[in-house]
Amino acid sequence: MEEQQQWFTGKPEENVGLGLASDTEAYVGHLAIARELTKRAVDSAIRADSKETGAIWQANAAQREAAYGGAMEARRSAVEALKLAPTSQGAGVEAALAFAMAGDTARTESLAQDLRKRYPLDTQVQSLWLPVILAQLALERKNPNSALTALQVGLPIELGQIQFVANISCLYPMYARGEAYLEAGQGTAAAAEFQKIIDHSGIVWNCWTGALAHLGVARANALQSKTFSRTGAGSGC
Repeated sequence: MEEQQQWFTGKPEENVGLGLASDTEAYVGHLAIARELTKRAVDSAIRADSKETGAIWQANAAQREAAYGGAMEARRSAVEALKLAPTSQGAGVEAALAFAMAGDTARTESLAQDLRKRYPLDTQVQSLWLPVILAQLALERKNPNSALTALQVGLPIELGQIQFVANISCLYPMYARGEAYLEAGQGTAAAAEFQKIIDHSGIVWNCWTGALAHLGVARANALQSKTFSRTGAGSGC
């Protein structure tokens, strides 16, 4: 990693190396280091005259913060991303997902409505980004069935490459589906979704979903164990 970082230093693409390093540090739980690297990535992108790229790095970091439980920092980062590039499609979808994960329903709904109107024929916006954003809103409202329904539309393409991430895909729909199954008390189904993320590490790379998928499998297995204990006790096993 250090060798690759040296290669990026001073080049217009330096922000890419810093952004990837930030994701890697966050993957192993080094959030303070990840935040500093994100700041450097954003500053580097701005110096290279690419505010939109900087905004996407900032919004991506906002999702990580929300996923790791830092809702306040997630909202702050998402707001900063939109200030940098208020009309950017990439910053918009990334920030909307971050707001949804951080429980900011009002901002999420406003952004989702705007994205739906601005990109009516964009397959990824309509079939991948908006469904997972709506699924996160449904999970915030404790409605896992609605979340699962929202995610149906993207099933045929959710393993494909997505825009606005450095890796191939974070497999957001699978992660949200796993969370929905957990909320619905379906441990076996939840474990299967999280395991898909682990099994596709060549797609996910160092995205936060890859790290938390292991936790998701553990939670799903614990849920299965509790369910088995209850049903086993009831049947005299």
